[in-house]
Amino acid sequence: MALIRVRDVSQPPSRWQSDAYRVLATKVEHVVGGPTAKALGALGVETLGDLLRHLPRRYLSSTDTSDLSQLRVGDEVAVLARVTHSEIKGPPNARRLEATLSDGRATLPLTFFGGRREQLVKHWQGELRIGALVIATGKVGEFKNHPQMTHPDFAVIDDSGRIIGGAIRNRTMGRVTQSGGLIGIYPASAKITTWEIAESARLAVDHVRTLPDPWPSWVAEEAGYPALADAFVAVHEPTTRDEARLGQDRLRFDEAFAVQLTMAHRRASALAGVAVPRPEVPGQLLDTFDSRLPFPLTDGQQQVSAEIFDDLARPHPMQRLLQGDVGSGKTIVALRAMLRTVDAGGQAVLLAPTEVLAAQHYRTITGLLGDLAEGGTLAAPEHATEVVLLTGSMSAAEKKRVLLSMASGTAGIVIGTHAVLGEKVQFAELGLVVVDEQHRFGVEQRAALNAKAEHRPHLLVMTATPIPQSVAITLFGDLTVSTLRELPAGRAEITTVAIDVNAQPGWVDRAWERITEEVAAGRQAYVVCPRIHEKDNSAEGLGGGATVLDTFAELTAGPLRDLRVGLLHGQLPTDEKDATMRAFAAGELDVLVATTVIEVGVDVPNATMMVIRDADRFGISQLHQLRGRIGRGGHAGLCLLMTAAETRQLGRHGWEETPVWQRLSAVQATRDGFELAEADLAQRREGDILGTTQAGRRSSLRLLSVVEHADLVVLARDLADRALAEDPGLTTPGFADAVAAIEELMQEAH
Repeated sequence: MALIRVRDVSQPPSRWQSDAYRVLATKVEHVVGGPTAKALGALGVETLGDLLRHLPRRYLSSTDTSDLSQLRVGDEVAVLARVTHSEIKGPPNARRLEATLSDGRATLPLTFFGGRREQLVKHWQGELRIGALVIATGKVGEFKNHPQMTHPDFAVIDDSGRIIGGAIRNRTMGRVTQSGGLIGIYPASAKITTWEIAESARLAVDHVRTLPDPWPSWVAEEAGYPALADAFVAVHEPTTRDEARLGQDRLRFDEAFAVQLTMAHRRASALAGVAVPRPEVPGQLLDTFDSRLPFPLTDGQQQVSAEIFDDLARPHPMQRLLQGDVGSGKTIVALRAMLRTVDAGGQAVLLAPTEVLAAQHYRTITGLLGDLAEGGTLAAPEHATEVVLLTGSMSAAEKKRVLLSMASGTAGIVIGTHAVLGEKVQFAELGLVVVDEQHRFGVEQRAALNAKAEHRPHLLVMTATPIPQSVAITLFGDLTVSTLRELPAGRAEITTVAIDVNAQPGWVDRAWERITEEVAAGRQAYVVCPRIHEKDNSAEGLGGGATVLDTFAELTAGPLRDLRVGLLHGQLPTDEKDATMRAFAAGELDVLVATTVIEVGVDVPNATMMVIRDADRFGISQLHQLRGRIGRGGHAGLCLLMTAAETRQLGRHGWEETPVWQRLSAVQATRDGFELAEADLAQRREGDILGTTQAGRRSSLRLLSVVEHADLVVLARDLADRALAEDPGLTTPGFADAVAAIEELMQEAH
């Protein structure tokens, strides 16, 4: 693949205000040429900035001989070792080179097939001469039960660490100059090698050696990092590992600073906004509701409610995140906030991500309110309000009635899905927006609701997935966080057991027997599957595992044939889904076979058992959420996590649990959602925390890990707050560009 240096970089996009952002937004083909740019595009590298932030995953020098005994079949590796054997074999029409690398203890065979190309095979042998120091990159294969590599890309280096030869896909490799004895090994692909990426990065560095910083000089100085141009040189042309590490830290800091500056700007914008205060109105709907509650509020619920009520009474829009563990009583807190808003003359909307969850919220809230939700009827008590449900699948007549109630103000509480965001939807006096499961809604969707109110409504965001502090600062930095840790009284214990169905096949039959026993005792159960059918590519489909359709057929024809079994998944008609959930909640069904549509919000206190098939297909937080559907009454619960995945693997220090089994073991060990959230984040390596990792989208956090770099995130937040205090109008071009770029990425994510 030819690398082309383009001397005259085309005019970069003009929408950026700072020189740094304009230059870094240059399309990469203007720097390395079209063919190389196309190959880089498969790695998510589209611009000069993307290329410069595509960092080596490690650096090698001539003193870094690899431990070949630690290689595992299937690993993508870069190894540094000496050639101890190099021999041409095979008949004239099937020539091959067999070479051996050694670290002095273990060996790694290399094989190169040349066919009839005798000269090519001899060239390889000339490069891989005995005693040569070689870096080989590629996937470890297997031959005769021993690790080996076939046609690896390789570079030959001298004792000072300079590349002096090598081969890239059966061709002589062009020389790549190294200045300091460190060779970067870049994340590569089948279409472009680490050596081609290294040369591309060096061409990119040439364009930014005099690049001005996007921030004022005090930002990097206060953080203790080099200038941006120096950081790019340090990571792609390092003389020492410490220099490379400091350069990488500067680039990570830039990501954290841009996000935190955006969050600080959002907080400031919210405080500058005008909202209608919703103060306490004694003796109205909220007081009546509280007097009827059959259970006391927990201390946590009272404290968080007080924080929310204080926000609602102010003339600036509330921006608050309510997080709590499964079953901590967030719905009651949100409902009390909605009632407070109605008492003060406003309307409240609860936005749910799915119709199943919206319908469940509607049933729960109307059930809690009783006749207080019958406003507008002759039998309604004083202070009652109307509670309505709005979803996309409602009939035209139903939707028209609901829309009229909302527009007239008769409906004080609206519960709905994305249908609430429709152009024809109007409120008389929207005062509070409650968003359930915030991660499923985008910035522009919240903005759409804001546009439906004369004044900016107050905002309460809820999540049932506890959020580690470093993530909260990054993902919800524009919101004030309230946390519910205490569970209401009466919650039953739940026993969780992970089952290896290969090692314990009898436990599967026993699970169905146990469900029958629970039903005989008057209880109910869930059976959860990771996908609907074999070709399921929907949001519910998790890429393999048991299907809900097959499981339903299997159980109703076999072990559960004498029970009343229902089927629930997202592709069913809405009225059928709603009827099934109502029947299960009413005790008219014994068992519900479902997908993750029951993950959050579903509340059936009589359900005491859950079997999750192919539990390895789910993440820690999702398993915890699913488990939270049982044990919600006074009866003890049992959750069985079934998996056929391997439980142990041979690691660098002997046999160890596989990541799948580590995940299931964590869920089995504790019900503390906050502890599990930390474990989930650590194992998943949070990816792109702003949610833009879908195919074809640039990642907002290429380098920053909020797990490993939590201190850096806190530092960035402090400096971003200072930056915005000194420049509240974002007149600094780099500040304005940073906020614009992050806002754009967050909107693309949804």
